[in-house]
Amino acid sequence: MHHSTPTPFPSRPSPHRPSAEPASQTFDAIILGAGAAGLFCAAQAGKAGLRILLIDHARKLAEKIRISGGGRSNFTNRDLDPRAPQRHYLSQNAHFCRSALSRFTPQDFVALVQAHGIGFHEKHKGQLFCDHSSNDLIDMLDRLCQQQRVQRWQHCRIERVDFQPAADNAPEHPPAHGHYQIHTERGLATAPRLVVATGGLSIPKIGASDLGYRIARQFGIGLIEQRPGLVPLTFDAPTWHPFKSLAGISLPARIATGVGKNATHFDEDLLFTHRGLSGPGILQISSYWQPGQPLCIDLLPGLDLTASLQQARQHSRKLLANELAQWLPARLAQTWTQQSPAWQQPIDQTADKALRQLADSLQQWHITPSGTEGYAKAEVTLGGVDTRALSSQSMECRQQPGLFFIGEVLDVTGWLGGYNFQWAWASAHACAQALAQPLIPATVADSTKRRNA
Repeated sequence: MHHSTPTPFPSRPSPHRPSAEPASQTFDAIILGAGAAGLFCAAQAGKAGLRILLIDHARKLAEKIRISGGGRSNFTNRDLDPRAPQRHYLSQNAHFCRSALSRFTPQDFVALVQAHGIGFHEKHKGQLFCDHSSNDLIDMLDRLCQQQRVQRWQHCRIERVDFQPAADNAPEHPPAHGHYQIHTERGLATAPRLVVATGGLSIPKIGASDLGYRIARQFGIGLIEQRPGLVPLTFDAPTWHPFKSLAGISLPARIATGVGKNATHFDEDLLFTHRGLSGPGILQISSYWQPGQPLCIDLLPGLDLTASLQQARQHSRKLLANELAQWLPARLAQTWTQQSPAWQQPIDQTADKALRQLADSLQQWHITPSGTEGYAKAEVTLGGVDTRALSSQSMECRQQPGLFFIGEVLDVTGWLGGYNFQWAWASAHACAQALAQPLIPATVADSTKRRNA
């Protein structure tokens, strides 16, 4: 058990605080972070009759929901298979997410959206978006919290988190339980349960912070190394110089990385940028790409380009670049053929070997990124709180009673396309169900479950 140990929170005095800290306000649970996971957990726990306090340091509510999906919020994905959810998620503990995702499915969240009259549509590969605006989703979550009388301290800085263990002789508390004390610029709040829904490090300009990781460290909970996920990839200047002029061109591609059992590929659009590559296919592969690994890109998937060029040569005298433009954007075809003198002549004068080399260069384009655009452009954070320290049923820490982690702060990262929001809803729902149960430490609950199995 971990006794109260201050974290390295900012200690500057608040201009809003009176000279003496007011008496503590007590709640059944306190949730840190009013994003997707925090809002949904608060609403669900409030519905169970609990007195909930939701605290967030940002000025605006759920800004990450607001900007997601081009302002229309890709809020879930119909294609998620709850029987094998790990297919769509990355984690050091691959099966951890299965329990929560199978108990609160995309269909469950869709039913909630429909009940609130929010129009939505499927855009691509099971991805569901709001018809009008992501604000509809934020308003729904806010309304659900208000209906359940959830208190919200918004734009409120958290200064310190402490844990006060219960006295051994206190009969009103089960063994090993105590109270969490949240010191904020609005005063002190206490509760026997604390839910950390603070998200990751991605998009710092809207308020991302490392608060959740600091709390995990404070209570001795392991962390998996964090890095940007679903992020554009960049290349060093000499490598990218031939392709810099292609910025803005987008086309379908097959993008692969890794070898053997670690090989992964995605068939999605690719976008050329001034600094490298982006687009859905690149964002997807970025979560699997490891520094130093090359990408293998097929810019014309499903086409036998060598055979197509040889056939075109029989009846065409066009420049090779012009002939190639029937399959590729003209600017891309023109730039690509500039890489070799053998590709800069009429197709009927181009040798078989040159045609094969051109086809290979387009369909097995090996190029090694130098890095990523970082957290500023990353949609999610890979890594985070080690899920092996938590109960997959409740999201509660096994060794720290009453402490829960949900959403992106955990080492569970979904694919592009609504999977990360579905993890937020599902983990929040699992946590809220646990909050509604009597105060039993996760370790006790797990051992009871094993005895009853």
